[in-house]
Amino acid sequence: MQVNIFEAKNRLSQLIKAALAGEEVVIANRGQPIARLVPIDAPPASKDKSVTSAAVTPPRHEAGFLQWLNANPLPAYLRRSAQEIDASIEDERNAWD
Repeated sequence: MQVNIFEAKNRLSQLIKAALAGEEVVIANRGQPIARLVPIDAPPASKDKSVTSAAVTPPRHEAGFLQWLNANPLPAYLRRSAQEIDASIEDERNAWD
């Protein structure tokens, strides 16, 4: 089924259920398909085998997630130490007062 963006916004939960049931859901902008709604566990729709679903979607269990995170580290500019994160949280909390 193909729906426009406005309809997809209004019927998202129904469209997700349809995708989970195996129905192809395509979201269009002014009649032009722009996105496909698929369940996470579905194989990737791309025929390009250079991108695997494991590289795009982290596993759900904790050990698998840690393996995925080690294989896909954050860029250096996004990394922060625990102390930096704690300081940032403390600054936010202090700003509330």
